Amino acid sequence: MRLKDKVAVVVGGGRGIGRAVCLGLAQQGANIVVVDPGGSREGVPDTSHPAESVAAECRTLGVASWARNEDATDFAAAGSVVADTVAQSGRLDILVNTAGVLRERMIWNMTEDDWDAVLKVHLKSCFNFCHHAGRVMREQRDGRIVLMCSTAWLATMGQSNYGAAKGAIWSFTRALARELGSYGVTCNALCPTAATRMTMDEKVKAGFRKRLERGLIDQARYDALMNMGGPELIAPLVAWLCSAAAADVNGQTFRCLQGRIAVYQEPFEKASLVKTGDGGLFTLDELDAGMGSLMNGIVNPAPRRPAGSPN
Repeated sequence: MRLKDKVAVVVGGGRGIGRAVCLGLAQQGANIVVVDPGGSREGVPDTSHPAESVAAECRTLGVASWARNEDATDFAAAGSVVADTVAQSGRLDILVNTAGVLRERMIWNMTEDDWDAVLKVHLKSCFNFCHHAGRVMREQRDGRIVLMCSTAWLATMGQSNYGAAKGAIWSFTRALARELGSYGVTCNALCPTAATRMTMDEKVKAGFRKRLERGLIDQARYDALMNMGGPELIAPLVAWLCSAAAADVNGQTFRCLQGRIAVYQEPFEKASLVKTGDGGLFTLDELDAGMGSLMNGIVNPAPRRPAGSPN
């Protein structure tokens, strides 16, 4: 067991990837605090209390496990979970945040509440728990943080709120890696693909069918989407990142899906346009002349055509 007697807080651990992560960490010997108040994929509260059942499942694997029903978007509640965990266990070794909701809308239909709800659950919950857990781990000079990103941070349609939150988590992960790394604490992110109620409800499946019918995806891509693996395929990479083997893996974002794990490259400047005279101030005529070279090969994604081409 690679994580024997470690103490892990898993936010959003009641269902889907969160549940799989709880069980995966427990199988490696970690004691688990499952944080999940329950609710629909849109974030509407319910009385299901999924944290209770997952904690019970973890205990059948021979570890200690506790259920917490706190709202991850509540800063003080997050602090209470972390403080209570340290009080009862003496330390906090692992923080994994899988909390999420979806409110799919095109930007012209998206309400302020749609935006705020998604940003709060995905992004603010990360800040809340990382703030409190980060203080503990810094004092311990040891800890592992794993946050859930998404390929939506690269580009998405109908989910600008979700894409914005995940893009922020990508940046947040890189910042925490630099702030906490010298204290022995790592922070990494995952972009998982797995069949859960978030990703494969009937509305999502209908959307895949429409894309196929419109020629936006081919049959092979459609079949892959409809047969994507389950959340249990994500848990091993999370457990590995939380182990001693990943002590020097920090600030990275990984793509994780059935049968494949990839790491995203560091961002870099692809090309540049340089002016040395006149204080470095470009004129619009100079930009007309130079930007074509700078944008060579870069395509406008919608409508798809080379950048700077006539409308």
